[in-house]
Amino acid sequence: MLADAIPGARVRDAVLVLSGVLLTALLAQVAIMVPPSPVPVTGQTLAVGLVGATLGARRGALALALYAVLGLFLPIFADGASGWSVIWGANGGYLVGFVFAAFAIGWLAERGADRKVLTAFLAFVVGQLIVFAFGLAGLKQAVGESWSWTIHNGFSIFIVGGIIKAIIGAAVLPSAWQLARRVDRKA
Repeated sequence: MLADAIPGARVRDAVLVLSGVLLTALLAQVAIMVPPSPVPVTGQTLAVGLVGATLGARRGALALALYAVLGLFLPIFADGASGWSVIWGANGGYLVGFVFAAFAIGWLAERGADRKVLTAFLAFVVGQLIVFAFGLAGLKQAVGESWSWTIHNGFSIFIVGGIIKAIIGAAVLPSAWQLARRVDRKA
């Protein structure tokens, strides 16, 4: 894992997990409402992919689980929201999906998927689909609308944004690995 290049296991892991929480909280504030959906387009899913890929399956999932727990008490969710109302509301399924998506992307990265553009892109797409699967189930439960409404307002209008985030991840991660290899050679 890219994160394993940093020495000092326990302290390193704690700092990395907290950094994953912070990155997700920061990118959550990049939020745009797309009417009529009650779910905003945010930078969170980009953070989920980056956190999972750089920290690995376990640390990535832990960072996103900690993000969800801290969001119960701190205004770190999209638009500075917090509390149980977010978890039980239209966005809750997506937040739960973040944990599973980070784990899946991390698992794929542990097997080298983050080192090439195409496989990194596919890993991010898998992560996005996991987030949407949980998100749609949560959205349907929270709003009680039809499945066609739920799929349109919780998935279809977000496809382009998801692809853009996957492209960003696919560009950033292999580049980060190239940089890490250069730094390692110089050390």
